[in-house]
Amino acid sequence: MNISKHEQRVLHELALGGMIHHERCDRGKIRAITCVTREGFVLSDCTLKLFLRLKKRRFIRSQNGQPYRVSRQGIEAVRAQLNQR
Repeated sequence: MNISKHEQRVLHELALGGMIHHERCDRGKIRAITCVTREGFVLSDCTLKLFLRLKKRRFIRSQNGQPYRVSRQGIEAVRAQLNQR
């Protein structure tokens, strides 16, 4: 499956233990996101458009209103990096 460089960067950080915090508007739609790495840094490459694309492809998921994390499909889709092998 073709994954852009930005998608791969975000999935890689999520696979290492990062998460995406989301904020909803009154009607329930997601209006703002913040991608946080395992070390607590904010990843600026993760935009709302990229988030919606990852969610549509089912590479990320949320359970019971918790922050979004990488799914099994997302782990399989991301290529192995040196610190992930």
